[in-house]
Amino acid sequence: MTVEMDRRVLAESDWRTRAAAHRRRLDELAGDFLRRRAEGEKHPVLDFLFTYYGHKPAQLRRWHPGFGIALAGAHEYTGSRGYHRLDTDDGATGPVVTADPRFLRARAETVSYIADLLRATASRPAQLSCFGLHEWAMVYRSGEVRHAGVPLRLGAAGTDAVVESMPVRCTHFDAFRFFTPPAVARNARRLTRDDQLHTEQPGCLHANMDLYKWGFKLAPLLCSDLLLDCFALARDARELDMRASPYDLRDYGYEPVPIETPAGRADYVRAQAGLAERAAVLRRRLLDDCESLLVALDRPARFTDSTPARAPNRYHH
Repeated sequence: MTVEMDRRVLAESDWRTRAAAHRRRLDELAGDFLRRRAEGEKHPVLDFLFTYYGHKPAQLRRWHPGFGIALAGAHEYTGSRGYHRLDTDDGATGPVVTADPRFLRARAETVSYIADLLRATASRPAQLSCFGLHEWAMVYRSGEVRHAGVPLRLGAAGTDAVVESMPVRCTHFDAFRFFTPPAVARNARRLTRDDQLHTEQPGCLHANMDLYKWGFKLAPLLCSDLLLDCFALARDARELDMRASPYDLRDYGYEPVPIETPAGRADYVRAQAGLAERAAVLRRRLLDDCESLLVALDRPARFTDSTPARAPNRYHH
């Protein structure tokens, strides 16, 4: 398997300006939260974006231009994961680095999986009738809460009554897998990892949050401008997710979306639909980038690269 790259070199002044703008935007999106987190303060809403997804803030702060774009004078990228130094650099510009075609070959299976999932999800109509009950199903008849120190807004009995009053229609396996055993039986269908390509749909809050996950799994093959767009969406989706949850988060500044009422469900659907519209644009951009990477994998290499390709990594969700 060989890789073609149409190399474009960014001058050091150009890419450093873009990298600085990226860091400023991240600070606007998450600066206060990141400062609190650095001091050891836990947050039941926003911690999720780093603990569950596992992308460290320092990783998110580093700007990447994406596959096929080289950076002149990029000393700090030399030796970084996924990069290699070109033999075209000179003393005037310093090292010229770019995403390594060998890294793309090693990630080929992951790129293909992500493209398949994005394409399948986009092909379906959005379902907007779950009302965020997945968070309620995770504590249904359990006697426990998932966020220590945060009370249930309606208490345990009231929370159970809400779950029992409405159909549970979760379509996202990575939410479903945290359901309590009694809640599993209440879902419209039993979800499995193997069925994910057939069940993921574009109205799902968590499927849309996961665009951030798919974006950082492609780093540094993906431009960080798109990754930060996905992060912004994930942050907003997480806020709606937890405002509609059974937890009372008013001490953290989050007014509840009371999905146990008709007005609350209507508010949730409106917000969910708005997030789904934003996600559709980002999903298309991610898919376009994945398809470009897959095309590159099937074309002859233009860079001198005699290192044998490694076997693709098995993809793990």
